[in-house]
Amino acid sequence: MTPLPGISLAGATWGLFAGLSVLLAGVGLYATLIGVRAELESFNTAAIGVIGASYYAGFVLGSRIALEIVGSVGHIRVYGALCALLGATTLLSGLVVHPVVWIVLRLLAGAAIAGVFVVAESWLNQLANNQNRARVLATYAMVTIITYGIGQVVFSLLDPTTLTAFTIAGIAIMLAVLPVSLSAVANPPAIAEIERLPLKTLFANAPTGVVTAFATGAVMGAITAFAPVFAARSGIAATRIGLFTAMPALGSLLLQVPIAALSDRHDRRRVGVVTAAAASGASALLLVSDVGGLASCLAMVLLGGTMYPLYSIAGAYTNDRLRPELLMAAAAQLVVLFGVGAFIGPLVMALAMGLAGTTAYPLGSALGLGAISLFLAVRILQHPSAERANPEQDIALDTQLLQIPATAVAMGRRLRYRRPVRNSGQR
Repeated sequence: MTPLPGISLAGATWGLFAGLSVLLAGVGLYATLIGVRAELESFNTAAIGVIGASYYAGFVLGSRIALEIVGSVGHIRVYGALCALLGATTLLSGLVVHPVVWIVLRLLAGAAIAGVFVVAESWLNQLANNQNRARVLATYAMVTIITYGIGQVVFSLLDPTTLTAFTIAGIAIMLAVLPVSLSAVANPPAIAEIERLPLKTLFANAPTGVVTAFATGAVMGAITAFAPVFAARSGIAATRIGLFTAMPALGSLLLQVPIAALSDRHDRRRVGVVTAAAASGASALLLVSDVGGLASCLAMVLLGGTMYPLYSIAGAYTNDRLRPELLMAAAAQLVVLFGVGAFIGPLVMALAMGLAGTTAYPLGSALGLGAISLFLAVRILQHPSAERANPEQDIALDTQLLQIPATAVAMGRRLRYRRPVRNSGQR
């Protein structure tokens, strides 16, 4: 975003942040509506799983093509078009309540929201400089967490069986165009071409990061897609489901930054072991607590606070092993890996819940997160940590973390790129 002469950083960013705030509130409401309404309409578990998976399939496609479209017509036009598409899919979801139609609409919604976040993050990165980038991305992170959670809370005030709830979500998403269109900024320059990095090469350099990103996507996709369904089938009143599903976002708001800071100071794999184990334990608590009660809400807060940072840890660990000029290409590959995992996760969870019932949700989540913790522990045993790079060698790196609307609210967090240590034994 190239500000006009004499415009401050706040003046240059208010339009985008205001637009994203309204949009994410609508997206948070829409995502919760889909899960709860599908359950109220008695969609079978397999159909709900495919609806959840189709969103991530669209997200992967959208993240792949958005940059090319932006390069052709510019940020503002693409942002406006995608908001219109996303708003239309939201309204159509309320007008035509059918699993097949919803699968198509959620595919389009996933592609649209992925494109919106590609536009927003590339826009902010071109606006920011080394002196203010961390503050800009931190503000972006807080906006995404808080406003997405607000949308889930608003759900508690609406009747999910009516068209009104979908209409409110759709209007909010469409109104997100206004602040961006009216802000006094010029279109940022075209995005430079990103250096290619084949997945095979990325895996050869950082297999731990690649596997962790994929596995985290699978687990997070399953957990977030079925959270409203789990809440509804556990007997939580429809008016309280939004509050229950907003708890993980609150946990992310509280714990994302401290956990990321720990991973900057210690072996990221060790931080990942503890974090994934804590998330697994939080999932297990749902097995023995009264769903909807205080204990289960605290478990969801802990689950969100420890689950969401896993992707950032995987991304940062991968970045530690690559040359700086390959970081953007690596980030793009990790987005795809996460999205593929998030596509598979809901399908597996649907099968598990179809066979074992509601218990499969916390049990499967605990096992999946426990498997990530175990994998990282095994990697540490196979490749013990080398001595940490000297602080003087660290290069400040503002890592762009994947935004996963309808599931996670993943953040941009300032991490450090450590120069790869030759023969470190870490992979």
